Amino acid sequence: MQNPFQNAMEQLDKVIKLKNFDDEFVARLQGPDRDIRISIPVKMDDGSNKIFEGYRVEYNNALGPYKGGIRYHQDTEINEVKALAFWMTIKCAVAGIPMGGGKGGITVDPKTLSKGELERLSRGWVQKLADVLGPKKDVPAPDVNTTPEIMDWMSDEYAKITGDKTRATFTGKPLGKGGSEGRGPATGLGGFYVFDSLRAQLGLPNKCKVVVQGFGNVGLNAAQIFIQNGHSVVAISDSKGGVYNGNGLDIKKLEEHKKSTGSLSGFTDSKNLTNEELLETECDVLMPAAYENQITNQNAGKIRAKVILELANGPVTPEADEVLFKKGIPIIPDVLANSGGVTVSYFEWEQNLKGEHWSEKEVFDKLHPMMHDAAQKVFENGKKYSTDLRRGAFILALERIEAKML
Repeated sequence: MQNPFQNAMEQLDKVIKLKNFDDEFVARLQGPDRDIRISIPVKMDDGSNKIFEGYRVEYNNALGPYKGGIRYHQDTEINEVKALAFWMTIKCAVAGIPMGGGKGGITVDPKTLSKGELERLSRGWVQKLADVLGPKKDVPAPDVNTTPEIMDWMSDEYAKITGDKTRATFTGKPLGKGGSEGRGPATGLGGFYVFDSLRAQLGLPNKCKVVVQGFGNVGLNAAQIFIQNGHSVVAISDSKGGVYNGNGLDIKKLEEHKKSTGSLSGFTDSKNLTNEELLETECDVLMPAAYENQITNQNAGKIRAKVILELANGPVTPEADEVLFKKGIPIIPDVLANSGGVTVSYFEWEQNLKGEHWSEKEVFDKLHPMMHDAAQKVFENGKKYSTDLRRGAFILALERIEAKML
């Protein structure tokens, strides 16, 4: 398994070869401000005590409070969390929001816990970290396997410990508990706004054939949004495999099929695919919307998409980046493509601090111009430095962070 933090630092190295940044500034970006590991004791339903390992990495707060999700996964470890915190630093800067980068997690398979155990674990994470969290210090959010309900438990625990009543320390909360309208589809919609802003410049047709890897919140919302806007989703997969129909899939019916059968396979008028085959399917836009390290130097040469839109974090490795750049396949990078989620999280934080609640229309009306502006600036940087969009995005972010730090 590739070390995600090493991948992140390779991306940084490539960028500083293109543009001279101050040496001290670069040195400070090569490691986080703070990397915290905690032990969380949890009383299990059978009366026994179990210790879980938790993390919070606070990477850089030059632009504002640390911001970033908390993931619950059995493979979560410190290098992954550090990489994600670094990418959040870049992502907030690309999106133009006044927040820094952080990330958190617990090494756990949440499916093995009861609801009570999950709640005690979540509250335990906050108890150990309450001193470093806060609306003006560090603002966590949901990520893999964490939900609005978990954010509500955490927000409640933080209020009990500190007396803070703003509810602005955690975002991604349920509606009615301080959550923002439009948070569910925000990452997929932001990805669509970025794609739509760049579509003509990247030489894509008005109606694109789209392939989506991932059947979670981001992949599903993105698939539905692209279909609503006249494009067709010809293939989609979950962790077990996917389905293909060259004329386009009915995503709502496919969702019902999965709910009733537990699987995507066997869906009417479609052909079953493995995840490997899905990534290599010919299409206009390939959207990896699941996990990191999906496109590597092993399969990059077989990719037949015209453009890759990274809705997952780190789905294309640095080696694969080079192969695809040589093949002339542009990648709209994660730090731009999936920044709609953190932007609406920022809107939630702002609403909580001001005691306001915006309508979904207000949220999307604010999101659209920010995504368009970021996409165009990244594209211009790519042209200016004769490089790919990822390096164009990193240059934009580093310029904004450096201006605040020096």
